[in-house]
Amino acid sequence: MKKGPQNAPDSVGSGLVIVDKPQGWTSHDVVGRTRRLAGTRKVGHAGTLDPMATGVLVVGVNKATRLLTYIVGVSKTYTATIRLGESTVTDDAEGEVVERRIAAAVTEERIREEVARLTGAIQQVPSSVSAIKVNGERSYARVRAGEDVTLAARPVTVHRFEIHGIRRERGGKLLDIDVTVECSSGTYIRALARDLGEALEVGGHLTALRRTQVGPYRIGQARTMEQLAGEFTMLPLEEAARALFPNRELTAEETVELSFGRRIGRNAGEEVTAAFAPDGTLVALLKNKGEAAKPELVFATA
Repeated sequence: MKKGPQNAPDSVGSGLVIVDKPQGWTSHDVVGRTRRLAGTRKVGHAGTLDPMATGVLVVGVNKATRLLTYIVGVSKTYTATIRLGESTVTDDAEGEVVERRIAAAVTEERIREEVARLTGAIQQVPSSVSAIKVNGERSYARVRAGEDVTLAARPVTVHRFEIHGIRRERGGKLLDIDVTVECSSGTYIRALARDLGEALEVGGHLTALRRTQVGPYRIGQARTMEQLAGEFTMLPLEEAARALFPNRELTAEETVELSFGRRIGRNAGEEVTAAFAPDGTLVALLKNKGEAAKPELVFATA
């Protein structure tokens, strides 16, 4: 991990900070704090986590902010707790309970059946209290203004929806289900909780959410804000790119060509590929176009 001083924007370098976001912080809060710790304003994040949620938030510093567009679209993994028997306005524990229904008659078999139906390629209606824009305004702002908002369903993929435990609470009136969800970008875990509750005819919402993985970046790599304040470290740009993309090792001649933004011979695969100079420096991200590989982004210039 690369270390950097708090007051030297030129020397801090470029890389990803894998943050274990604390509960109650917004993703914007994390970015603001990282800017102060890194001593540079060129900081961004790859995919918002709600204030209630904890876990992996990938933050880019300096040149690594150019990787964030690619990280936003990768699959993500969460651990969560779903409560059956109560529905909230936000589909999670931060919202007011709007309906209570006794979940005592819901069996484990029924739960597993409905979880299976919510696994795979599905059409999901996002929570109305979300950052999705409706006619230029955030959906959550419209809801808070008293508007009744229903968003359009969108295709998402739930690769894994695994139940770890089922607990009866409040004399059996409520059921808490501990799960792991691995899903495509754009999937709302609180919408899964809502839809599971509605399928079981008792309502449901999310009471806990922790993101444990974003693409190749895992919770084991993550550091708390307190740890980062004590010692600010980053995953170096080259290491971050090697983990995220297929790799291509360049010749010295190819390195020079790419540093001028010119095309070189085709990549072995069709995916965006990270291209590295003989000394290990990240030179560019490449994508095949016709009979050549074209630089999508150039990091090292001549």
